[in-house]
Amino acid sequence: MKKNILVDSLRSVARMGETAVVAAKAGYKYATVKPSNAKLMRETFEELGSTYIKLGQFIASTPSLFPREFVEEFQGCLDQTPKLPFSYIEEVLQQEFADRNLHDIFASIEEIPLASASIAQVHAAKLVSGEDVVIKVQKPGVETILYTDLNVLHWATKVLEKVVPKVKFASLADIVEEIKTRMVREVDFIEEAQNIDDFVEYLNVTQNRAATAPKVYHQYSTRRVLTMQRLYGVPLTDFDVVKHYAKDPSQVLITAMNTWFGSLMMCKSFHADLHAGNLMLLEDGRVGFIDFGIVGQLNPEVWTACMAFMDALQHTNYDAMAESMLKMGMTKTSVDTTVLAKDIERLFSGVILTDPQKILSSNPADLNDIMLDIVAIGERHGIHFPRDFALLFKQMLYFDRFMRVLAPYVDIYADQRLKMVQDVDVPLLKH
Repeated sequence: MKKNILVDSLRSVARMGETAVVAAKAGYKYATVKPSNAKLMRETFEELGSTYIKLGQFIASTPSLFPREFVEEFQGCLDQTPKLPFSYIEEVLQQEFADRNLHDIFASIEEIPLASASIAQVHAAKLVSGEDVVIKVQKPGVETILYTDLNVLHWATKVLEKVVPKVKFASLADIVEEIKTRMVREVDFIEEAQNIDDFVEYLNVTQNRAATAPKVYHQYSTRRVLTMQRLYGVPLTDFDVVKHYAKDPSQVLITAMNTWFGSLMMCKSFHADLHAGNLMLLEDGRVGFIDFGIVGQLNPEVWTACMAFMDALQHTNYDAMAESMLKMGMTKTSVDTTVLAKDIERLFSGVILTDPQKILSSNPADLNDIMLDIVAIGERHGIHFPRDFALLFKQMLYFDRFMRVLAPYVDIYADQRLKMVQDVDVPLLKH
């Protein structure tokens, strides 16, 4: 125990030194090259690694808290990191299963990883009982680095608030606390395992046989190691490959979207990171949902209000859009919906003149701009959107990209097969 404490302390000291060096380099670059503030911050965050990459992604997905230029710049903050040698991964496995022999659990583990991100590395393996699995292994020192970085950030925000009193109005300390809450949840694989179990329960309760998620082997999982069933399939971004497994690629996408929309209404949390690597078409034709490390939480009422807003948008009913926006967010003051409706009308007038039916089919950059503008209007009227509203919209952008691959000539949002708001006739799993 004392050895572990000493190692963690040394890692913390080393991390603070590394952070100081990178910050000094950024300062020199700012003085000489003079890049934009947003670009310099993104490049610095990527060099600092896991915690700051996650912070950058938080900035990119939270337009209600950060300036537009930073939100747009951090859209490119990538989570892929260099692969670690298998010896490091093996060391973590031996630490987590110290009371057992690894050979009694795994018949084999592939040394070349399937994927490597800032927090964890994923390896294929086979259990001694014969099942093919994947092992998500937390990288050594990640949790120590996380807490060290967040403590430094918290200290820095406190100092900044004292030096620049106006900053207090930005609630920077509260933002750091929110980031800490999200990140700590992401490095706890026990919680991720629970997210998967909740989703599987939702599929079972709704008798959804068209989608699935990996089985979790809880007896071989810990806070730092997650062992799951290996699903075999292809990502939904290669039309030719998808066509090989499914006669109608658009139906595959609709199945994925209906399953996800249903989870918004019924699950304790929703999958908030369904990019191409986390949504698969399996060999048996089912849609596979994987990697539940990043999830959001949303009241069914908020999602219903979102759908009402989109419906009002399609019918250019600005008064209804204003009313829906009030239900989507929280406000401490009374809002004049007539004035709000006028502001929304000014925002969308140029878009509507082209073709209102194409708004939801705009390219992701345009949709992101619309999202930022909606949030800005809401903020001006004292409306504060739920903290996971941005995660919700980010996922809609991901679906937009899938549409362009799997259904380029189909208006998915007008398709009768799509059920964005579903009748809840089974017990809710949220409680």
